[in-house]
Amino acid sequence: MPIKNRFAELQNEITSWRRDIHENPEILFETHRTSALVAEKLRSFGCEEVVEGIGRTGVVGVIKGKTDTSGKVVGLRADMDALPIHEATGLDYASKTDGAMHACGHDGHTAMLLGAAKYLAETRNFDGTVVVIFQPAEEGGGGGREMCADGMMQRWNIQEVYGMHNWPGLEAGSFAIRPGAFFAATDQFEIKINGKGGHAAKPHETVDPTVLASHVVLALQTLASRIVDPVDQVVVSVTSFETASTAFNVIPPFVTLKGTVRTLSKDVRDLVHQRLPVIVDGTTAAMGGAADVKYMLGYPVMVNSEHETELAADVARKVSGSCADAPLVMGGEDFAYMLEERPGAYILVGNGNTAPVHHPEYNFNDEIIPAGCSWFAEMAESRMPVA
Repeated sequence: MPIKNRFAELQNEITSWRRDIHENPEILFETHRTSALVAEKLRSFGCEEVVEGIGRTGVVGVIKGKTDTSGKVVGLRADMDALPIHEATGLDYASKTDGAMHACGHDGHTAMLLGAAKYLAETRNFDGTVVVIFQPAEEGGGGGREMCADGMMQRWNIQEVYGMHNWPGLEAGSFAIRPGAFFAATDQFEIKINGKGGHAAKPHETVDPTVLASHVVLALQTLASRIVDPVDQVVVSVTSFETASTAFNVIPPFVTLKGTVRTLSKDVRDLVHQRLPVIVDGTTAAMGGAADVKYMLGYPVMVNSEHETELAADVARKVSGSCADAPLVMGGEDFAYMLEERPGAYILVGNGNTAPVHHPEYNFNDEIIPAGCSWFAEMAESRMPVA
Protein backbone atom coordinates (compact mmCIF):
# COMPACT_ATOMS: atom_id res chain seq x y z
CA MET A 1 0.00 0.00 0.00
CA PRO A 2 1.58 3.31 -1.04
CA ILE A 3 0.61 6.78 0.21
CA LYS A 4 -3.15 7.01 0.71
CA ASN A 5 -4.69 9.01 -2.13
CA ARG A 6 -6.76 11.07 0.29
CA PHE A 7 -3.62 12.59 1.80
CA ALA A 8 -2.32 13.62 -1.60
CA GLU A 9 -5.65 15.43 -2.06
CA LEU A 10 -5.42 16.99 1.41
CA GLN A 11 -1.75 17.95 1.26
CA ASN A 12 -2.28 21.63 0.44
CA GLU A 13 -4.88 21.99 3.18
CA ILE A 14 -2.72 20.23 5.78
CA THR A 15 0.27 22.33 4.69
CA SER A 16 -1.77 25.49 5.30
CA TRP A 17 -2.52 24.29 8.84
CA ARG A 18 1.15 23.55 9.42
CA ARG A 19 2.30 26.94 8.21
CA ASP A 20 -0.29 28.74 10.30
CA ILE A 21 0.98 26.93 13.39
CA HIS A 22 4.56 27.70 12.32
CA GLU A 23 3.79 31.42 12.14
CA ASN A 24 2.36 31.38 15.65
CA PRO A 25 4.72 29.31 17.83
CA GLU A 26 3.98 28.74 21.49
CA ILE A 27 6.43 27.42 24.10
CA LEU A 28 5.99 24.70 26.73
CA PHE A 29 2.46 24.72 28.21
CA GLU A 30 1.54 28.06 26.64
CA THR A 31 0.04 26.37 23.58
CA HIS A 32 -3.33 28.09 24.02
CA ARG A 33 -3.82 29.18 20.40
CA THR A 34 -2.51 25.91 18.99
CA SER A 35 -4.63 23.82 21.37
CA ALA A 36 -7.74 25.81 20.49
CA LEU A 37 -7.04 25.39 16.76
CA VAL A 38 -6.58 21.63 17.21
CA ALA A 39 -9.78 21.30 19.22
CA GLU A 40 -11.76 23.30 16.65
CA LYS A 41 -10.47 21.13 13.81
CA LEU A 42 -11.26 17.90 15.64
CA ARG A 43 -14.81 19.04 16.33
CA SER A 44 -15.26 20.02 12.69
CA PHE A 45 -14.09 16.54 11.64
CA GLY A 46 -16.89 14.98 13.68
CA CYS A 47 -14.93 13.41 16.55
CA GLU A 48 -17.27 11.84 19.10
CA GLU A 49 -15.42 13.53 21.94
CA VAL A 50 -12.94 16.41 22.12
CA VAL A 51 -11.46 17.28 25.52
CA GLU A 52 -9.15 20.22 26.20
CA GLY A 53 -6.99 20.86 29.25
CA ILE A 54 -5.52 17.38 29.63
CA GLY A 55 -2.01 17.83 31.02
CA ARG A 56 -2.79 21.56 31.39
CA THR A 57 -3.08 22.45 27.67
CA GLY A 58 -3.22 19.08 25.92
CA VAL A 59 -6.08 18.05 23.65
CA VAL A 60 -7.60 14.59 23.19
CA GLY A 61 -9.98 13.56 20.39
CA VAL A 62 -11.95 10.30 20.16
CA ILE A 63 -12.91 8.72 16.83
CA LYS A 64 -15.12 5.61 16.74
CA GLY A 65 -14.75 3.04 13.98
CA LYS A 66 -17.51 1.51 11.84
CA THR A 67 -17.70 -1.28 14.40
CA ASP A 68 -16.31 -1.98 17.85
CA THR A 69 -16.32 -5.75 18.17
CA SER A 70 -12.58 -5.75 18.91
CA GLY A 71 -12.86 -3.43 21.91
CA LYS A 72 -9.40 -2.08 20.99
CA VAL A 73 -8.32 1.49 21.65
CA VAL A 74 -5.22 2.81 19.87
CA GLY A 75 -3.59 6.13 20.80
CA LEU A 76 -1.76 8.31 18.27
CA ARG A 77 0.31 11.20 19.66
CA ALA A 78 1.77 14.44 18.29
CA ASP A 79 3.57 17.25 20.16
CA MET A 80 2.57 20.90 19.70
CA ASP A 81 5.14 23.17 21.39
CA ALA A 82 7.89 25.32 19.90
CA LEU A 83 11.38 26.29 21.11
CA PRO A 84 12.84 29.53 22.56
CA ILE A 85 14.91 30.18 19.43
CA HIS A 86 14.87 33.23 17.14
CA GLU A 87 13.99 32.03 13.63
CA ALA A 88 16.46 32.71 10.81
CA THR A 89 14.79 30.96 7.86
CA GLY A 90 13.54 34.06 6.04
CA LEU A 91 10.34 32.21 5.10
CA ASP A 92 7.25 34.19 4.20
CA TYR A 93 5.46 32.24 6.97
CA ALA A 94 8.28 32.60 9.51
CA SER A 95 7.53 33.04 13.20
CA LYS A 96 5.73 36.23 14.15
CA THR A 97 6.97 35.88 17.73
CA ASP A 98 10.48 37.07 18.56
CA GLY A 99 12.45 34.41 20.38
CA ALA A 100 10.13 31.53 19.56
CA MET A 101 10.05 29.18 16.57
CA HIS A 102 9.06 25.69 15.53
CA ALA A 103 12.65 24.51 15.25
CA CYS A 104 11.86 20.84 15.89
CA GLY A 105 8.95 20.22 13.54
CA HIS A 106 6.19 19.89 16.10
CA ASP A 107 4.09 22.07 13.81
CA GLY A 108 4.44 19.31 11.21
CA HIS A 109 3.68 16.54 13.69
CA THR A 110 0.50 18.32 14.79
CA ALA A 111 -0.61 18.98 11.22
CA MET A 112 0.03 15.37 10.15
CA LEU A 113 -1.97 13.93 13.04
CA LEU A 114 -4.78 16.40 12.30
CA GLY A 115 -4.72 15.19 8.69
CA ALA A 116 -4.90 11.57 9.85
CA ALA A 117 -7.76 12.43 12.21
CA LYS A 118 -9.71 14.08 9.37
CA TYR A 119 -9.30 10.97 7.21
CA LEU A 120 -10.14 8.53 10.01
CA ALA A 121 -13.28 10.50 10.91
CA GLU A 122 -14.33 10.46 7.24
CA THR A 123 -13.71 6.78 6.56
CA ARG A 124 -13.95 5.06 9.97
CA ASN A 125 -12.51 1.98 8.30
CA PHE A 126 -11.49 0.30 11.54
CA ASP A 127 -13.03 -1.84 14.28
CA GLY A 128 -12.44 -0.06 17.58
CA THR A 129 -11.54 3.42 18.79
CA VAL A 130 -8.76 5.85 17.87
CA VAL A 131 -7.66 8.40 20.45
CA VAL A 132 -5.64 11.26 18.96
CA ILE A 133 -3.36 12.93 21.52
CA PHE A 134 -1.98 16.45 21.06
CA GLN A 135 0.64 17.14 23.71
CA PRO A 136 2.18 20.41 24.96
CA ALA A 137 5.59 20.94 26.53
CA GLU A 138 7.68 18.17 25.02
CA GLU A 139 10.67 20.51 24.93
CA GLY A 140 11.66 20.20 28.57
CA GLY A 141 8.31 20.66 30.30
CA GLY A 142 7.25 17.03 30.56
CA GLY A 143 3.87 17.46 28.94
CA GLY A 144 3.66 13.73 28.30
CA ARG A 145 4.11 13.09 32.01
CA GLU A 146 1.40 15.64 32.81
CA MET A 147 -1.11 14.10 30.40
CA CYS A 148 -0.48 10.65 31.89
CA ALA A 149 -0.78 12.06 35.42
CA ASP A 150 -4.19 13.42 34.44
CA GLY A 151 -5.29 9.83 33.89
CA MET A 152 -5.45 9.97 30.11
CA MET A 153 -4.61 6.31 29.54
CA GLN A 154 -7.22 5.08 32.01
CA ARG A 155 -9.93 7.59 31.09
CA TRP A 156 -10.00 6.49 27.46
CA ASN A 157 -8.80 2.92 28.04
CA ILE A 158 -5.88 3.40 25.66
CA GLN A 159 -4.25 0.00 25.13
CA GLU A 160 -1.31 0.89 22.89
CA VAL A 161 0.18 4.18 21.76
CA TYR A 162 2.29 5.37 18.82
CA GLY A 163 4.26 8.52 18.05
CA MET A 164 6.41 9.96 15.26
CA HIS A 165 9.21 12.49 14.80
CA ASN A 166 10.65 13.98 11.63
CA TRP A 167 14.37 13.36 11.13
CA PRO A 168 16.68 15.62 9.09
CA GLY A 169 19.29 13.65 7.15
CA LEU A 170 16.96 10.70 6.59
CA GLU A 171 15.54 10.48 3.05
CA ALA A 172 12.32 12.47 2.84
CA GLY A 173 9.27 10.31 3.48
CA SER A 174 11.26 7.22 4.46
CA PHE A 175 11.11 5.66 7.94
CA ALA A 176 13.46 4.30 10.60
CA ILE A 177 12.80 2.63 13.94
CA ARG A 178 14.43 0.39 16.54
CA PRO A 179 13.08 -1.83 19.35
CA GLY A 180 14.05 -1.37 22.97
CA ALA A 181 15.92 1.66 24.29
CA PHE A 182 15.80 4.37 21.61
CA PHE A 183 16.06 7.90 23.10
CA ALA A 184 18.15 8.64 26.19
CA ALA A 185 17.27 9.65 29.73
CA THR A 186 18.03 13.35 30.17
CA ASP A 187 19.30 14.26 33.63
CA GLN A 188 20.92 17.52 34.76
CA PHE A 189 23.32 18.58 37.46
CA GLU A 190 24.36 21.82 39.14
CA ILE A 191 27.52 21.87 41.24
CA LYS A 192 28.62 24.76 43.44
CA ILE A 193 32.36 24.48 44.18
CA ASN A 194 33.14 26.37 47.40
CA GLY A 195 36.66 27.56 48.11
CA LYS A 196 38.23 30.62 49.68
CA GLY A 197 38.56 33.79 47.64
CA GLY A 198 41.35 36.32 47.71
CA HIS A 199 43.90 38.27 45.73
CA ALA A 200 45.13 36.60 42.54
CA ALA A 201 48.70 37.57 43.43
CA LYS A 202 48.47 35.54 46.67
CA PRO A 203 46.95 32.20 45.60
CA HIS A 204 48.58 30.43 48.56
CA GLU A 205 46.21 32.32 50.84
CA THR A 206 43.16 31.06 48.98
CA VAL A 207 41.46 27.80 48.09
CA ASP A 208 40.97 28.54 44.41
CA PRO A 209 37.55 27.20 43.31
CA THR A 210 38.43 27.75 39.64
CA VAL A 211 41.25 25.22 39.90
CA LEU A 212 39.00 22.88 41.91
CA ALA A 213 36.23 23.15 39.32
CA SER A 214 38.68 22.47 36.50
CA HIS A 215 39.74 19.25 38.20
CA VAL A 216 36.08 18.33 38.72
CA VAL A 217 35.32 18.79 35.00
CA LEU A 218 38.13 16.37 34.14
CA ALA A 219 37.25 13.93 36.92
CA LEU A 220 33.66 13.69 35.73
CA GLN A 221 34.90 12.24 32.46
CA THR A 222 35.95 9.12 34.36
CA LEU A 223 32.25 8.28 34.66
CA ALA A 224 32.33 7.36 30.97
CA SER A 225 35.95 6.22 30.69
CA ARG A 226 36.46 4.24 33.90
CA ILE A 227 33.20 3.67 35.81
CA VAL A 228 30.51 2.75 33.28
CA ASP A 229 31.03 -0.44 31.26
CA PRO A 230 32.55 0.55 27.88
CA VAL A 231 29.81 -1.33 26.02
CA ASP A 232 27.14 0.88 27.61
CA GLN A 233 26.31 4.38 26.42
CA VAL A 234 26.72 7.44 28.62
CA VAL A 235 27.34 11.12 27.95
CA VAL A 236 28.49 13.47 30.74
CA SER A 237 28.79 17.05 29.54
CA VAL A 238 29.67 20.12 31.59
CA THR A 239 28.00 22.91 29.63
CA SER A 240 28.38 25.92 31.91
CA PHE A 241 31.32 27.18 34.01
CA GLU A 242 30.33 30.30 35.93
CA THR A 243 32.68 32.18 38.23
CA ALA A 244 31.71 34.70 40.87
CA SER A 245 34.48 37.04 39.71
CA THR A 246 34.80 39.19 36.59
CA ALA A 247 38.06 40.84 37.64
CA PHE A 248 41.56 39.93 36.43
CA ASN A 249 43.05 40.00 39.91
CA VAL A 250 40.37 38.37 42.08
CA ILE A 251 40.11 34.69 42.95
CA PRO A 252 36.39 34.10 43.60
CA PRO A 253 34.96 32.25 46.61
CA PHE A 254 32.95 29.81 44.50
CA VAL A 255 32.36 28.52 40.98
CA THR A 256 29.17 26.95 39.60
CA LEU A 257 29.13 24.14 37.05
CA LYS A 258 26.06 22.96 35.14
CA GLY A 259 25.64 20.08 32.75
CA THR A 260 23.74 17.06 31.55
CA VAL A 261 23.95 13.27 31.76
CA ARG A 262 22.50 11.05 29.02
CA THR A 263 22.05 7.30 29.52
CA LEU A 264 20.18 4.48 27.79
CA SER A 265 19.50 2.09 30.66
CA LYS A 266 18.12 2.39 34.18
CA ASP A 267 21.14 0.62 35.67
CA VAL A 268 23.64 3.03 34.10
CA ARG A 269 21.43 5.98 34.98
CA ASP A 270 21.33 4.88 38.63
CA LEU A 271 25.09 4.25 38.69
CA VAL A 272 25.94 7.74 37.41
CA HIS A 273 23.40 9.31 39.76
CA GLN A 274 25.16 7.55 42.66
CA ARG A 275 28.78 8.12 41.67
CA LEU A 276 28.77 11.69 40.33
CA PRO A 277 28.39 13.33 43.77
CA VAL A 278 31.06 11.01 45.20
CA ILE A 279 33.56 12.08 42.53
CA VAL A 280 32.77 15.75 43.03
CA ASP A 281 33.00 15.61 46.83
CA GLY A 282 36.23 13.61 46.79
CA THR A 283 37.94 15.82 44.23
CA THR A 284 37.09 19.08 45.97
CA ALA A 285 37.86 17.75 49.47
CA ALA A 286 41.31 16.57 48.38
CA MET A 287 42.16 20.16 47.49
CA GLY A 288 40.68 21.81 50.58
CA GLY A 289 37.32 22.82 49.17
CA ALA A 290 33.75 21.58 49.34
CA ALA A 291 30.84 21.15 46.95
CA ASP A 292 27.07 21.30 46.89
CA VAL A 293 25.65 18.95 44.24
CA LYS A 294 22.13 19.06 42.86
CA TYR A 295 21.22 16.15 40.58
CA MET A 296 17.90 16.55 38.75
CA LEU A 297 16.28 13.56 37.07
CA GLY A 298 14.76 14.43 33.70
CA TYR A 299 12.96 12.36 31.09
CA PRO A 300 13.41 8.59 31.43
CA VAL A 301 14.82 6.36 28.71
CA MET A 302 12.31 6.00 25.89
CA VAL A 303 11.82 2.29 25.24
CA ASN A 304 9.96 0.91 22.22
CA SER A 305 8.02 -2.31 22.85
CA GLU A 306 9.38 -5.18 20.75
CA HIS A 307 6.08 -6.39 19.25
CA GLU A 308 4.65 -2.94 18.61
CA THR A 309 7.90 -1.83 17.00
CA GLU A 310 7.62 -4.58 14.41
CA LEU A 311 3.98 -3.64 13.77
CA ALA A 312 5.00 0.01 13.28
CA ALA A 313 7.83 -1.04 10.94
CA ASP A 314 5.44 -3.20 8.89
CA VAL A 315 3.16 -0.19 8.37
CA ALA A 316 6.16 1.97 7.42
CA ARG A 317 7.15 -0.61 4.78
CA LYS A 318 3.62 -0.51 3.38
CA VAL A 319 3.72 3.28 3.17
CA SER A 320 7.24 3.86 1.83
CA GLY A 321 8.50 0.46 0.68
CA SER A 322 11.14 0.11 3.38
CA CYS A 323 11.97 0.85 7.00
CA ALA A 324 15.57 1.31 8.15
CA ASP A 325 17.15 0.44 11.48
CA ALA A 326 17.33 3.69 13.43
CA PRO A 327 20.43 4.62 15.46
CA LEU A 328 20.42 5.10 19.20
CA VAL A 329 19.66 8.74 20.01
CA MET A 330 21.23 10.50 23.00
CA GLY A 331 18.60 13.24 22.84
CA GLY A 332 15.52 12.95 25.04
CA GLU A 333 11.85 12.44 24.23
CA ASP A 334 9.03 12.61 26.75
CA PHE A 335 6.89 10.18 24.77
CA ALA A 336 8.87 7.92 27.13
CA TYR A 337 6.24 8.56 29.82
CA MET A 338 3.45 7.24 27.60
CA LEU A 339 5.51 4.17 26.69
CA GLU A 340 6.06 3.51 30.40
CA GLU A 341 2.29 3.26 30.82
CA ARG A 342 1.35 1.40 27.64
CA PRO A 343 3.06 -0.74 24.98
CA GLY A 344 3.76 1.11 21.77
CA ALA A 345 6.42 2.50 19.48
CA TYR A 346 8.00 5.72 18.24
CA ILE A 347 9.17 6.04 14.63
CA LEU A 348 11.28 8.50 12.64
CA VAL A 349 10.10 9.89 9.30
CA GLY A 350 12.76 11.40 7.04
CA ASN A 351 12.76 15.19 6.64
CA GLY A 352 15.36 15.11 3.86
CA ASN A 353 18.51 17.18 3.55
CA THR A 354 17.49 20.06 5.83
CA ALA A 355 19.04 21.98 8.69
CA PRO A 356 19.07 19.93 11.91
CA VAL A 357 16.36 20.25 14.52
CA HIS A 358 16.87 22.97 17.16
CA HIS A 359 18.65 25.09 14.55
CA PRO A 360 17.40 28.62 13.68
CA GLU A 361 17.35 27.70 9.97
CA TYR A 362 15.44 24.44 10.38
CA ASN A 363 12.08 23.99 8.66
CA PHE A 364 9.71 21.04 8.51
CA ASN A 365 9.49 19.54 5.01
CA ASP A 366 5.87 19.76 3.83
CA GLU A 367 6.54 17.15 1.15
CA ILE A 368 6.58 14.42 3.81
CA ILE A 369 3.05 15.19 5.03
CA PRO A 370 1.32 12.42 2.97
CA ALA A 371 3.79 9.81 4.24
CA GLY A 372 3.38 10.81 7.89
CA CYS A 373 -0.40 11.03 7.67
CA SER A 374 -0.55 7.65 5.93
CA TRP A 375 1.53 6.02 8.65
CA PHE A 376 -0.68 7.41 11.43
CA ALA A 377 -3.89 6.35 9.66
CA GLU A 378 -2.62 2.92 8.66
CA MET A 379 -1.48 2.23 12.24
CA ALA A 380 -5.11 2.60 13.32
CA GLU A 381 -6.54 0.59 10.42
CA SER A 382 -3.98 -2.21 10.63
CA ARG A 383 -4.28 -2.61 14.40
CA MET A 384 -8.10 -2.66 14.26
CA PRO A 385 -9.09 -4.14 10.89
CA VAL A 386 -12.75 -4.33 9.95
CA ALA A 387 -13.83 -7.98 9.59
